[in-house]
Amino acid sequence: MIIISIKDIPKKEQHSHAHRLLRECLKPLGIAYSEDMPITKNKYGKPSLTDYPEVFYNLSHADGITACIVSDTECGIDCEPIREYRSGVMKRAFTDAEQETIMAAPESDRNMLFFRLWTLKEAYIKAVGMGLSFPMRDIEFSFENGEILSNADGYSFVQHIIKNKYIVSIVSLLEKQTKGTE
Repeated sequence: MIIISIKDIPKKEQHSHAHRLLRECLKPLGIAYSEDMPITKNKYGKPSLTDYPEVFYNLSHADGITACIVSDTECGIDCEPIREYRSGVMKRAFTDAEQETIMAAPESDRNMLFFRLWTLKEAYIKAVGMGLSFPMRDIEFSFENGEILSNADGYSFVQHIIKNKYIVSIVSLLEKQTKGTE
């Protein structure tokens, strides 16, 4: 289940709002989530529900948007408002081919393209459970005929562009796995 909330929330309240979305996503599974439930974290800090090892979730929030995914496989979600991108971030995190794709696009499309790629990378490193420990230049994304292509095997990629203002990217492992096999 995925919930996306477009709502201007003060920064200090975004975390709690994301957890409210998680609570709503878990209700259909019969899980009464609260922020004081036992949480297990992997060696990189990715949280999971200790008492529900078959349930995977991920949260994201940024100015004006919050997103939550709950799944039966490892997953990651990232959301961002489209804004002016920073070329230094692009050089550190994007492959040469991704940088070339952005720079070859019309200037009016570059911010959108940057955040489409950025949110896919963020969702991927969250799905694999490594966060920023993962070398972002090792994962590459491109777009062809409306399809998201990647050098990452075994994952599905979905992206939503909302009102040409926000990007939400979702990455999910294609096959179920048992926790503890990382």
